[in-house]
Amino acid sequence: AASDDELLLVHEALDLLAAHDPRKAELVKQKYFAGLTLEEAADVLGISHRTAKRDWAYAQAWLFNEVQRLRG
Repeated sequence: AASDDELLLVHEALDLLAAHDPRKAELVKQKYFAGLTLEEAADVLGISHRTAKRDWAYAQAWLFNEVQRLRG
């Protein structure tokens, strides 16, 4: 299980992603927190499955890098 500190970093990074690219942040929320598949999340957001795959890859890398940066 992730520590509370780690969860706070992820939450902060997700807020920053939402400011940077709201659609990608919403995709992460739909997939990670609502438990939707990537395809279901794409349908909810009204984007193609291909765009969702691209956005998901981008968001994962962006969040990973941002969490690393926030850790210092």
